[in-house]
Amino acid sequence: MKRKITALILILFIAFGYSLNAQNPVSITPRDWHMMDFQQDHVYGISIEKAYTELLKNKKSTPVVVAIIDSGIDTLHEDLRSVIWHNPREIVNGLDNDNDGYVGDIFGWNFIGSKDPSKNVTKDTEESLRVYYKYKDKFANISSEDQLSKKDREPFRVWQRSKTVVLQATKEQRNINALTNAQKLYNEYNSLFQKELNKDTYTLSDLKAYQTKDEQKAISQRNYISMFRVSKTDTTNSLLIIKIAHMIDSLKPLVKLPETPIVNYRDDIVGDNYADLSDRFYGNNNVMGGDHRHGTHVAGIIGAARNNGVGMNGIADNVKIMMIRAVPDGDEHDKDIALAIRYAVDHGAKIINMSFGKPFSPEQNWVEKAFRYAAKKDVLIVKAAGNDSKDIDVEPSFPTTRYIKGDKKAPNVLTVGASGATMKTIIAAFSNYGKTMVDVFAPGVRIYSTVPGNKTYSAMSGTSMASPVVAGLSAVLKSYFPKLSAKQIKWVIEESVVKINEPVKKPGTTEQVAMTELCHTGGIVNAYNAIKLAETIK
Repeated sequence: MKRKITALILILFIAFGYSLNAQNPVSITPRDWHMMDFQQDHVYGISIEKAYTELLKNKKSTPVVVAIIDSGIDTLHEDLRSVIWHNPREIVNGLDNDNDGYVGDIFGWNFIGSKDPSKNVTKDTEESLRVYYKYKDKFANISSEDQLSKKDREPFRVWQRSKTVVLQATKEQRNINALTNAQKLYNEYNSLFQKELNKDTYTLSDLKAYQTKDEQKAISQRNYISMFRVSKTDTTNSLLIIKIAHMIDSLKPLVKLPETPIVNYRDDIVGDNYADLSDRFYGNNNVMGGDHRHGTHVAGIIGAARNNGVGMNGIADNVKIMMIRAVPDGDEHDKDIALAIRYAVDHGAKIINMSFGKPFSPEQNWVEKAFRYAAKKDVLIVKAAGNDSKDIDVEPSFPTTRYIKGDKKAPNVLTVGASGATMKTIIAAFSNYGKTMVDVFAPGVRIYSTVPGNKTYSAMSGTSMASPVVAGLSAVLKSYFPKLSAKQIKWVIEESVVKINEPVKKPGTTEQVAMTELCHTGGIVNAYNAIKLAETIK
């Protein structure tokens, strides 16, 4: 889910509420709002602290292993050291003591490294580029699928879609898209401030001088000022929209498909036969390889040591975190994800968190088989919906829970969208959604958690943060109600959501829709409700 964003887009995304990795943000909401209760704290947290105080006090729990498939983890962090999973059958002596094929897998495994733990994949290309170049020579001169054999028609369709995505991903096109969004929002802001300032034409200075106690108008004011700054227009509102249109026109001639072949970062380091799924004993035991900020943040949300007097509390209080490194800075590879899931299942994980995603999956069948394997072994998978403000019922975000054949979904996978703290921000503007494919929403905006560095913490936003909120809740349910199956935990979480009955803003638009249009449960996960429901299951 990590994407390179140009300076212009980053400014526009922040201005319009699409912050994906907000570090140390200034917020009017409490720092740990995602743990809080609406009735007590007036924010749409998951009521986990209330649940511990009122429902779980003096109740016994059993330890639960949660696997995190991500970028890596800081195993030395003060708030994580005590909750890191240790392979009980492995010791550091250069041998494969547990005979699982993975030498020295003390804390988990790194599927994107060489046999030398110091050599690891840190950055990689996007899957759309890999698909585009894979078929470019074959299909570049094909104008219609009628020119192709039946077996080549579906790859041709996929290639055409990859070409569109690659074009959209160019710096110039992304800037155009951001500016086009600015045009849409200009009408809303301009109408508001013409009324508020009582002027048809006004300047940036007029806008800066405007004062209000209304929170939403103040946010609109800041966003609108950002639009003036991005376009470097300091005169009037009428000139602003003209300048934005000129900027778009100047960028259009620059948009073109890349011509330089991509670098195969993974193969140059890992050295396996990627085409052979049975070639699975590759990588190394360095789960701190590369930039492990993302994985460390996810780990803290799930299970940072509770009530230890430092940092912050994770959601689950009796958890062991297994890290499986398979996500570089760029798009993950299907083989690594499929084998990471199998590794987690085979080593005792009952919950797996997957905070990543991509628009293409050439080896989707490998990942689907891993999902089925996890279901057979009664393991729940929790995955992020994605941060593209798109409907994943229409445009899939992989790994997808929908099976390749038929219209069935994996019964042991929860897909999670991101929610905000208040009714005005209840749906994160960046979150993907889907009436069928997204199951629930959970807090994912400005979530405070651990980051690399022994005593270091920060806030980040994304469905990458919402997913571990649900994974943490799943771990609590499994810990206090160990007889619950993966399917039952999924059912409990879905049935116990706090329903949002007011219209909400569809991500990426100003359109108001019913919450049930964004996820099939129409609500935000709630630990207090979930635990009360779990108590009724015999």
